[in-house]
Amino acid sequence: MAIAWSEKASYVEVLSRPPSLSPPVILTQDELKKIAAYKAVEFVESGMVLGLGTGSTAKHAVDRIGELLRLGKLKNIVGIPTSKKTQEQAVSLGIPLSDLDHHSTIDLAIDGADEVDPHLNLVKGRGGSLLREKMVEGTCKKFICIVDESKLVKHLGGSGLAMPVEVVPFCWKFTANKLQNLFEDSGCVAKLRNDSKGKSFVTDNGNYTVDLYLKKDIGDLQVASDAILRIAGVVEHGMFLDMAATVIVAGELGITIKNK
Repeated sequence: MAIAWSEKASYVEVLSRPPSLSPPVILTQDELKKIAAYKAVEFVESGMVLGLGTGSTAKHAVDRIGELLRLGKLKNIVGIPTSKKTQEQAVSLGIPLSDLDHHSTIDLAIDGADEVDPHLNLVKGRGGSLLREKMVEGTCKKFICIVDESKLVKHLGGSGLAMPVEVVPFCWKFTANKLQNLFEDSGCVAKLRNDSKGKSFVTDNGNYTVDLYLKKDIGDLQVASDAILRIAGVVEHGMFLDMAATVIVAGELGITIKNK
């Protein structure tokens, strides 16, 4: 899967595992995420303002940044967290934090993704932080996306899993119906996201999330993006188009790096 996907790369660096006579080690998905995250942190330099992503993959990157600060291998780092959860993690690691009001330009952002297509367009937000992620990662000079190879798709929505849209709670059913009708030709089903207690999931911004489940390709992504954002009640969607400068993919054959 990773090989076919990488054929479209404008530049690809593959760091393969060395040949070995011993049986290959089967890595877990979390181990692959950690490998990709650590590789991304190699791009971090002292004195940088960093966008700190949210989610299971980005967590490894934040942990690594905290470790390098503690060891003195990184200095004068300022982090801009993309969620309350990441903020709490960074504080616990002693990473100095700020926000976009004080740092309108970010040197580098590192975050995961739920899907990556061959053109480095992303689906993000299944962790519930897409608005703040898009604000931070849309401001940075370079956005590095880190994933394991299970996140690679032929087209956005291709995994059959949620394409999130953050909406205001007021008349959310009306907004969800509008979204479902918008992609009716793609077999879209729109569902309100619930939390672990069965109540409506509430984002850090006090909004709801409507998850779109698609059976077919939605076509021109920019047209789809514009159409979603024109619906009253929509705050932001989870398609991150033309934002990632680099995608680092960890797979069974090693690390693949794809640049725009």
